[in-house]
Amino acid sequence: MPGEEIKVGDRLKVYVLEVSRQNRGPQVMVSRTHPALVKRLFELEVPEISSGAVEIRSIAREPGSRTKIAVHAAEENIDPVGACVGARGARVGAVVEELQGEKMDIVVWSEDICQFVASALSPADVISVTQLQQGAKACRVIVPDDQLSLAIGKEGQNARLAARLVGYKIDIKPKSYKDEE
Repeated sequence: MPGEEIKVGDRLKVYVLEVSRQNRGPQVMVSRTHPALVKRLFELEVPEISSGAVEIRSIAREPGSRTKIAVHAAEENIDPVGACVGARGARVGAVVEELQGEKMDIVVWSEDICQFVASALSPADVISVTQLQQGAKACRVIVPDDQLSLAIGKEGQNARLAARLVGYKIDIKPKSYKDEE
């Protein structure tokens, strides 16, 4: 991962991409940047995920910087975000520590795309989300003027990760833009 220093003797958790036979024996391809690594780390830390009570629906990741994951509970009486965070952030803290301080945003997955987009843009507040065309994977989001930079994020990172998490193109506009229309 960018900025990660690995020394001889360090213990690391990696995601195995491929194992192939070579002339000199087996060759194992591993990754610390693959999004499935985050999923596997949460399966190790969160018993609700490994049992199937909580499901990770999508992951958007910029390795070494920030990750957003969308979780969904199979039963109504389970809080999927609370299960992943754990008591005093212990569960998510263990995953963040393994990823060497990578920021982690956990949001609730929803079938309603407008609600899902609004939660994916957290920590920014969202006034409204409208789907631009039926069937098109694009939507317009209206945020308060003072929340615009938070919704977009540093160098567009929050908006980019939210769009990848949801699978939609997201157009973010301030409330003053809507008032002008």
